[in-house]
Amino acid sequence: MALIVQKFGGSSVADAAKIRNVARIITDTYKRGDQVVAVLSAQGDTTDDLIEKAAEINPRASGREMDMLLSTGEQISCALCAMAIEAIGCPVVSLTGWQAGFRTDSGYGNARIKRVKTERLQEELDKNRIVIVTGFQGLNRYDDITTLGRGGSDTSAVALAAVLHADLCQIYTDVDGVYTADPRLVPDAVKLDEITYDEMLELATLGAQVLHNRSVEMAKRYNVNLEVLSSFSGHRGTKVKEVVKGMERSHISGVAKDKNIARLALTGLENTPGVAFKIFSLLAKNKVNVDIILQSIGRSESKDISFTVAKGDMDRARQLLEENREQLGFDHIDVSDSLAKVSIVGAGMINNPGVAAAMFEALYNAGINIQMISTSEIKVSVLVDADEAERAVKVIHARFYDELAEQH
Repeated sequence: MALIVQKFGGSSVADAAKIRNVARIITDTYKRGDQVVAVLSAQGDTTDDLIEKAAEINPRASGREMDMLLSTGEQISCALCAMAIEAIGCPVVSLTGWQAGFRTDSGYGNARIKRVKTERLQEELDKNRIVIVTGFQGLNRYDDITTLGRGGSDTSAVALAAVLHADLCQIYTDVDGVYTADPRLVPDAVKLDEITYDEMLELATLGAQVLHNRSVEMAKRYNVNLEVLSSFSGHRGTKVKEVVKGMERSHISGVAKDKNIARLALTGLENTPGVAFKIFSLLAKNKVNVDIILQSIGRSESKDISFTVAKGDMDRARQLLEENREQLGFDHIDVSDSLAKVSIVGAGMINNPGVAAAMFEALYNAGINIQMISTSEIKVSVLVDADEAERAVKVIHARFYDELAEQH
């Protein structure tokens, strides 16, 4: 008998028919003799609808009250799914995140899991019940409800799989697995049978919306056996693991895009030691995360620094820099949110020279201008105009995967 954690996203539980389908998947697993803990997201666009409702009442509502509101979406889907399982005739109980033992810090809206107390979960499993748990939420030390940030149900599921030592954690979504690009954008994208934690983490961080990046980090840390698959097709999914089988394929595992970025450029900075430290320590202290950074070589006594942040942090970052203009010593700040980050990811890149050049060649042939570049051992990211992002993904994907097809 195996213990399996199954997570179902909002599209998988969007209406009554889909909830019944999820109930069938869960009970089919249970009837095979396995223990099942299922984690559910809110139905469809429920979370967005709740945010809109809050904005109608108070556009500047406190984080605590927003979490109190947003946590209700998952409770609805879990209760409805438990009812559907009851109708099938299997024993089931639905639990909120805090009933399931999730304890978090007090970062309302983006809380971090500190621990999961498993006593109640184990008690229900010992009664041979299917356990349905609300994703995305927990309780802080003040006994206030907290939420884990968008996509946090993935993290809830992986955390449960880790603490319960589950044999498998299945993330059910509306696609068959992890593809080399978004199949809705690139029709000939290839589904991967397996992908490494590191590659998946990069893709998740760089804009691929299949898995929440924090869930991949946790899966890697606790060696959780992870699979991404569709709740609609019944096809085999993609395994996410530490090491994948060596196979003859492109040196890259995927192409991703992220339009949720903004670039800030500071010009006329003094060409002296410590300037970069002053800028980025100021942003770090105010919890503004910086991604790509580009510094000019410097001319005479000045230099320029450009960097990217999430769009949601753009105004705060600009305000912080303007307020500290005299201390930082720059002439002008330029801000743009009309850019996108396009990235390639692949563990095989480090041992294969010319991968970055092939990416740049594809963009050059398509007449797409590169504005900034960032690299690591397993990824290359470029900034392009936002309205060129989708075309950039297509031409880069074609450059690598058409070449692979020609070799066979």
